[in-house]
Amino acid sequence: MTDVLKGKIAFQGELGANSHAAAKSACPNFEPMPCQTFEDAFSAVASGQAVRAMIAIENTLAGRVGDVHHLLPEAGLYIVGEYFAPIHHQLIGVKGATLSDIKKVRSHPMALGQCRKIIKELQAEAVKTADTAGAVREISELGDKSVAALGSALAAAFYDLPVLRHDVEDEPHNATRFVILSASPDDADLEDGPCVTSFVFQVRNIPAALYKALGGFATNGVNMTKLESYQIGGSFHATQFYADIEGHPNETNVKLALQELRFFAADLKVLGVYKAHPYRNLQQKP
Repeated sequence: MTDVLKGKIAFQGELGANSHAAAKSACPNFEPMPCQTFEDAFSAVASGQAVRAMIAIENTLAGRVGDVHHLLPEAGLYIVGEYFAPIHHQLIGVKGATLSDIKKVRSHPMALGQCRKIIKELQAEAVKTADTAGAVREISELGDKSVAALGSALAAAFYDLPVLRHDVEDEPHNATRFVILSASPDDADLEDGPCVTSFVFQVRNIPAALYKALGGFATNGVNMTKLESYQIGGSFHATQFYADIEGHPNETNVKLALQELRFFAADLKVLGVYKAHPYRNLQQKP
């Protein structure tokens, strides 16, 4: 028997999107709340309409999800968890359609980028849409046998459409990493096991500042799993960095590394300390 619902979890996309499937799997006791944009999903949590947000942040094939890293530092929300979802795209058509009918394939740009081989095989035109589930809805409304969509099995079932070919992603290891956001911090305890700490920072405008700031992670044996830079405020001189590290701020080596970073950083904001998802262990090289 399902537990009592704990509130709503917002996600970008329509019902049936991969984010919806991830939210159902990771947070089954929350009511899914579809949002048109990432900004809407962030706002839903900030305003109290939802208590959590499930936000796609990067994909193993297509890279980072645009705009999310810009939104995270300014949203006033906290990362309280992560979830890695294997992504399997289905080529979905309307009833009566066959593969030979397909001339256009609709989907979100990330999905199109993850399924280049099937699009090339069909010699079809890739058409960008707002999200995968929206693409499935659109072909359902069009009823055109020449137009297919890349979407989830959940979306195909939701709109009662046939899957023309299953699992058409280019690589079998295709997976998307999601972060779970809350309006208030809920940091993992040191005793909870392997943790990830996420933060953003800017470095002082002095020579070798980034090199010196990151040196503390190397000398203290802290593994940095992600470091990305992007411009802020429309200036080429204002660069912000997003980073993920393995470990908890209360661990001595992590504490020392963050202290060194603070010395060289113009600004440092911890976005969350949360349990590492088991998928990380599966990705470890022997």
